[in-house]
Amino acid sequence: MSMTLAEKILAAHCDRQEVRSGELINCRVDFVLANDVTAPLAIEQFRKLGVASVFDPQRVAMIPDHFTPNKDIKSAENAKMMKEFALEQGLVYYEQGRVGVEHALLPDDGWVLPGEVVVGADSHTCTYGALGCFGTGMGSTDIACAMATGDIWMRVPPSIKLVYHGQLRPWVGGKDIILHTIGDMGTDGALYSALEFQGEAIAQLPMEGRFTMANMAIEAGAKAGLMVPDAVTLGYVRARARREWQACEPDPDAGYAEVRQYDVGKLEPTVALPHSPGNAVPLSQAPRVEIDQVFIGSCTNGRLSDLRLAAQVIAGRQVHPRVRCIVIPASHDIYMAALKEGLLATFAEAGCAVSTPTCGPCLGGYMGILAEGERCVATSNRNFPGRMGHPKAEVYLANPAVAAASAIAGRLAGPEEVVT
Repeated sequence: MSMTLAEKILAAHCDRQEVRSGELINCRVDFVLANDVTAPLAIEQFRKLGVASVFDPQRVAMIPDHFTPNKDIKSAENAKMMKEFALEQGLVYYEQGRVGVEHALLPDDGWVLPGEVVVGADSHTCTYGALGCFGTGMGSTDIACAMATGDIWMRVPPSIKLVYHGQLRPWVGGKDIILHTIGDMGTDGALYSALEFQGEAIAQLPMEGRFTMANMAIEAGAKAGLMVPDAVTLGYVRARARREWQACEPDPDAGYAEVRQYDVGKLEPTVALPHSPGNAVPLSQAPRVEIDQVFIGSCTNGRLSDLRLAAQVIAGRQVHPRVRCIVIPASHDIYMAALKEGLLATFAEAGCAVSTPTCGPCLGGYMGILAEGERCVATSNRNFPGRMGHPKAEVYLANPAVAAASAIAGRLAGPEEVVT
């Protein structure tokens, strides 16, 4: 029988000819990951299982990215516990100076691949769906079992096909498409579903824009967000892959729980107003509120093309005197590439604070905590109350060009307002 992309991948990982939405299955995993927030609990639970070693050390990663470089004693203890476990087990591990935000680092370094099942103790593990991989977040206890056995169980999710048509306008990219989609579907519109992104507008996007879209599938409630591998995907993967892989694609007559069509040709930069990614409006309809902070980075928009876009807007200008603008490349390799291109100098000369790779401000961890009443334009993925600091602060989600323009203008602004 015909299957969607998610069903094809899951069937291959439980040695079945087919699987169907709603079935409970046990399936193999190709890669497991955890970070300095979620790994300690997973390690504790792993110890309780009484097994001596993980199922495959080169398929388990410990990534210290959320509160690192360590912001306090507790974060230092968590990072130490994770490092000691990683060294004991011989796991994939990166120390500061080489690490990056997990969902940028692992694809760029070839650890997650098309056709695979990847589970992580982080909700944005769905990022890897941009490669045609079934990536999904799980709780730390489930991750402990996956580390021990190389298997997981799950209910096969229904699939929703989203088809995007049209040619994107200037300053519009993957962030705007996915914010528009979440605004249309709602934050529970894809609850426990696999989103399958298709269409010529997706084919126009570079890998960075695709990662951004897949990353935010969870913000619509999705279990996973996948794209069919094409020449762009395969070119990216072949230059990086650390092991053999087999891409999958959906059957032409696959059945979907729902199909939605979008014409993105008229889409403009889109902003999610407080306090939900689903509260998305075209920038032209957003209030031009004064702001206190801009954050350019995160696993959503901290890649090199994101930094280039922001630098294009900021170059030769100055951050508004009232605003702090924090720029954080998403990995060490991205940091080094931005350094060599002069992007970091562009940011620093404009009055931005540039940091070593970390999640930091995205989750209200550190380096950008908001006070009561402060407003921030962020390129990250969530703007819930208290997400980046005080519950009465406000976070506006936007693409890097809008964030950069807002830093210059001192208020929510579009790039065409500052680039002449």
